[in-house]
Amino acid sequence: MTSASPAGRPIGVGVVGLSATGGWAATAHVPALAALDGYELRALSASSSASARAAGEKYAVPLTFGSAEELVRCDDVDLVVVTVKVPHHLELIRPALEAGKMVLSEWPLGADLAQAEELADLAEQKGLRTAVGLQARSAPPLRYLRDLVADGYVGRVLSTSMLGSGGAWGATYDDSGAYLLDAANGATLLSIPFGHSVDALTMVLGEFGEVSAQIANLRPEVTHATTGGVAAKTAEDQIAVTGVLESGAVASVHFRGGTSRATSFHWEINGTEGDLVVEADHNLWMGRLRLYGARGGDARLTELPVPQRYDRLLPQFAERSAEPAYNVAHEYALLREEITGDLAPEAEGVPDFRHAVRRHQMLEQIREAARTGRKVTIAAEGS
Repeated sequence: MTSASPAGRPIGVGVVGLSATGGWAATAHVPALAALDGYELRALSASSSASARAAGEKYAVPLTFGSAEELVRCDDVDLVVVTVKVPHHLELIRPALEAGKMVLSEWPLGADLAQAEELADLAEQKGLRTAVGLQARSAPPLRYLRDLVADGYVGRVLSTSMLGSGGAWGATYDDSGAYLLDAANGATLLSIPFGHSVDALTMVLGEFGEVSAQIANLRPEVTHATTGGVAAKTAEDQIAVTGVLESGAVASVHFRGGTSRATSFHWEINGTEGDLVVEADHNLWMGRLRLYGARGGDARLTELPVPQRYDRLLPQFAERSAEPAYNVAHEYALLREEITGDLAPEAEGVPDFRHAVRRHQMLEQIREAARTGRKVTIAAEGS
């Protein structure tokens, strides 16, 4: 894969969708880039020239554009970061790839599998490096968890159980989340909270071999949190998946729309020699994670601090794990090592567009299992 940043100079970043009024780009990407050596936030685009100028002034970004098409033609931009809503990914990522730029896109890559495949194919045709924002894979606690399992902390993995809440897709919605109500937009409970979380599960424990699933929309009408107006919702609010991993371990994953008064997130890994537990403040891919374990004769779970070596790329972020920028910063750090050729041969880099296609394909196979009521084999992408 080609890199557009000459050796020895910072990687010039252009963010599509950075707004002066806040949002994910401002909350996660700007602080992450500010804390990293090797990157420069040089450009941004927004919905208009005026809003772009306002964001440029707020975040001290020198180059501002009223459209993504202008941004991707800028010679000072090496890496285009797409942080807009999912329905607009295809129309904004395609020009960046056609312009020969490296691209980091938020997850999901596309509104559906076909869009993801189109973008991955185009990136491969152009020989471009890509990355997708499945940043839980870069989180130090989860990389430590993966190594604990691989090193035999629990012995042979027998089962795993994950329970999570979506936050959105509950009884109410607001203006910023209105697009989440329409399943056709591709920003659903399955694609976002479930997709982020099950991707981390597969990083730690391996891929699913087969699944059965139940997907339901039990709240087809929801209420605006401010006005009280009622809107139709076609996106699902309940997902229950059971299956068998390629290792033979049994897995169950249940995500609920909205919030729970009981459990926001809980993940157990149970083995022949021990148990591991992951707790989260809100969800798995942003916010503080806590690991607990017990093995052998241990009667009680104890917290397992993450060794400092897992923060080697960003020691300055070690005490900032509760921030949304924490996992994003670690993904940028790994991507920088890939771009510069400094990533150790044995190290795992960041997921690219082809990986995103595989995850999109898995979600489609889960939908098929729910639709047909039958077990579905999870085929590797391209098979």
